[in-house]
Amino acid sequence: MSNFWLCLSAVLPVFIMLVIGYVAKLCHVIKEENVAAFNKVVFNVFFGFMCFNNIYRSDLSSAIRPKTILFCTIAILVTYALSLGYSLLFVKKEDQKGVVTQGLFRSNFNVVGLPIIAGLAGDSAVSSAAIIGGLTVVLFNTLAVITLTIFNGKKLNIGKLLLSIAKNPLIIGSVLGLIFLIFQIKLPVLLEKVVASMAAVTSPMMLVLLGAFFKFGNVRKHLPQLSATVIGRLILIPLLVVIPALLLGFRGDDFVTILITFATPAAVASFTMVQQMGGDAELAGDIVVFTSFLSPFTIFIFSFIAKTVGFF
Repeated sequence: MSNFWLCLSAVLPVFIMLVIGYVAKLCHVIKEENVAAFNKVVFNVFFGFMCFNNIYRSDLSSAIRPKTILFCTIAILVTYALSLGYSLLFVKKEDQKGVVTQGLFRSNFNVVGLPIIAGLAGDSAVSSAAIIGGLTVVLFNTLAVITLTIFNGKKLNIGKLLLSIAKNPLIIGSVLGLIFLIFQIKLPVLLEKVVASMAAVTSPMMLVLLGAFFKFGNVRKHLPQLSATVIGRLILIPLLVVIPALLLGFRGDDFVTILITFATPAAVASFTMVQQMGGDAELAGDIVVFTSFLSPFTIFIFSFIAKTVGFF
C-alpha cells in the first residue's frame, strides 16, 4: 500500500491540475482562444527559470550522469527511427506521416515529467533529469523540424534550425544553469528567491493550460491513426525503452528518469509546430489531448509496478 500511495501521490496532482485547467475553460475563466498566448508567455518567460533553477540548486556530483544521458540519447534516436518506419509503412496520408511520427517519439517530459520525478524519487533526482530535459529539447525539436519539413516537401534551412535551438528558453536556462553549477557561481540571495519563485510557477501553470487545451471533438475520421499513436506513445515506446534499461542495470533515480522521459504524453509544442509548418493539425491536437488525458493512468501503472518490484 505504501508503494501505491507513493505512486498515486506523484501522479494524481498532475491529473488534478489538468482537470482544473479544463474546468476553468468550461467556466470561461480561461478562454480557449487565449490558451496559445498564455502558453507562449509561460514558455518564453518562466520555463528558462525552471530549467536554470533545477540545475543551479543541484549537487554537481549527482547531476551529471553520463551513462543515463548516453542511454536516453540512443533511445530517442531508436524510437524516432521506429516511429518514422511505422509512419512510412502504415500511414497512407502524406500530411499525417510527420504528425504521427512526432506524436510517437516526442514526449512532454519537461512539463509533465519533472513534477512526477520529484514525487517519485525526490528533488535529488530532478537535477539530473533537468539536464536530460535540456538534451531532449534539442533532439526532439531537431528531429521534429526535419521530419515535418521532409513530409511537407519543403527545403530544410539548417541556419534557421540551429537558431531556433539556440533561442529556446529551455536550452538557454539549462546552459546557464550548467555554467553556474560547474563554476560554482552563486547568485545574490535576493535573486535566488526571484528565480525560485519564477521556477515554482512554471509546471503548475503549464499543466493548467494543458488542461484548458483539451478539446474532445469528432475523432472518428482519423481514429485508427489516433488510437495507434496513443497506444504507441503511452505503452509500447515506454516498454521498448524500459526493458533494455533494466537489462543494462539502470535502477533508482536513473531508472525513474528514463521511465518518465519516455512515458509522458505527446508534447504540446508538437501541435503548435504542425500548425506552423503544415500537416494534419487536427490529428496533432487530438494526439496531444488524448495522450495527456490518459498518461496519468499509464504512468501510475508503470511506476507502481516498477516500485513494487523494487526497480527504484
